[in-house]
Amino acid sequence: MKVVVEADGGSRGNPGPAGYGALVRDAASGAVLAERYAGIGVATNNVAEYQGLIAGLRAAADLGADDVLVRMDSKLVVEQMSGRWQVKHPAMKPLAAQAREVARAFATVAYEWIPRARNGDADELANRAMDEQAGIEPSGAATGTAAHVTAPPAVWSGAVGEPTRLYLVRHGQTALSVERRYSGRGNPALTDVGRRQAAAVGRRVTSAVLPAVVLSSPLDRALTTARAISADVVVDEDLVEVDFGTWEGLTFAEAADRDPDLHRRWLGDSSVPAPGGESFDEVLVRVGRLLDRVLDRWAGRDVVLVSHVSPIKQLLRLGLDVGPTLLYRLHLDLASVSVVEFYPDGFASVRSVNDTSHLV
Repeated sequence: MKVVVEADGGSRGNPGPAGYGALVRDAASGAVLAERYAGIGVATNNVAEYQGLIAGLRAAADLGADDVLVRMDSKLVVEQMSGRWQVKHPAMKPLAAQAREVARAFATVAYEWIPRARNGDADELANRAMDEQAGIEPSGAATGTAAHVTAPPAVWSGAVGEPTRLYLVRHGQTALSVERRYSGRGNPALTDVGRRQAAAVGRRVTSAVLPAVVLSSPLDRALTTARAISADVVVDEDLVEVDFGTWEGLTFAEAADRDPDLHRRWLGDSSVPAPGGESFDEVLVRVGRLLDRVLDRWAGRDVVLVSHVSPIKQLLRLGLDVGPTLLYRLHLDLASVSVVEFYPDGFASVRSVNDTSHLV
């Protein structure tokens, strides 16, 4: 699919309150396929322009675009991204690198400078972002059935900056999951169905977000799933499943029969560990530690985390800022994908949970 990305950014003060706008058009018809805009706090014009570019490229990637033409009225960004000018400013280097990494998802990408008068739609979105960030109401209501905006959650929440977007992937099927047995630190391999699920979720993730950082639990069922997404996988011990202790390999009924009182308490109190194993509160501690590392090392990036039910639920819990009740009421399917974003100002947004559309 061939698309045109139009992007812009602005700052009222340079540096001052800043925002960006971007839209994606079908290259043949000119129809608008997606719009993105957000306030980014206090920044310069150039930072805002790069943020607009990154948002536009990501929107094009989300649509599955192959060939991309980027049009901007920023001579600086166009020349730097085309490789004709060097990126010298320290604040620009990571943004340019981030944009190039997103652009690697496309078969072709080209950059074209256009006069400001031809970039009015992206400029309007950037100004809308700055207005909403400042709490300024629009001067008139939109009319007509086609008047709608596709905008990131930051527009409505007040969050600022580029989020770190986590794609939370549960591993594929194993023999223990078929038999509905507790499967923690044991290391069963994927079944044939599980390998097909891993291939499907791999296609789903790579079509949407690669290139991205891919982290995985050290257990084989997760690693095999992760390698269906990328050959370059970083193993992180904190993504391992909860330790079920002596309940490992048992069904729910078998564990309840063996330790009825403890099992009952374990189901209602996240501080209670499985016998010889781990509590959900302990999982939360290590998952929080993992999240801190990810946000520090890969801020503003797309990061894929391939893991298990318990760590993924804890990450969603951190995104929603809710208590442990979520652990007992949320279902996550095998090879499902959930998406949560964490912003530099501490805000978080859960975008989707338990997506299995790729398995149909």
